[in-house]
Amino acid sequence: MRLLLHICCAPCSTETITRLLSEHEVTGFFYNPNIHPREEYDLRRLELEKYADEQDLPLIVSDYDVERWTGLTRGLEAEPEGGRRCTVCFQMRLEKTAQTAAELGFDAFTTTLSISPHKNSAVINAVGAGVEREKGVLFLAEDFKKQEGFKKSVERSRRHGLRRQSYCGCVYSKKKRESK
Repeated sequence: MRLLLHICCAPCSTETITRLLSEHEVTGFFYNPNIHPREEYDLRRLELEKYADEQDLPLIVSDYDVERWTGLTRGLEAEPEGGRRCTVCFQMRLEKTAQTAAELGFDAFTTTLSISPHKNSAVINAVGAGVEREKGVLFLAEDFKKQEGFKKSVERSRRHGLRRQSYCGCVYSKKKRESK
């Protein structure tokens, strides 16, 4: 199956790619206009480009549509991490992934987001299922944190010398992290 994999960052992709390549023809897709500031976005993109090249993984980098993300999340600034703002963010990124998958003839799409212990895979998979119905492209529902997925991703990241960031990506998760 030709699978378009939405990738949030190189560290989260390590274990996910390894698992998926055993059964699918995988292409990475970097679309993360939520990442703040732009310098952080560029660091994560460059890190992923380097890792994808090392893994011989085809990679598509989409636009940094921060204005759209900001507009969609306006009014949700005070939401807690994992709240409605995150659901809107998942929706935006998975819609773009599915749209790209449909345009390029992929059989299915999925995301690395479920590998994080800070992300609710049930919410991500529900959003993905809704996007599947809307866009007509199969969503591969996964919980990559199972079978020690997150732990393995941390180990693989160390082996590959990948930079692990200290916050999810958006301005609100950055502020929360800095306030601790």
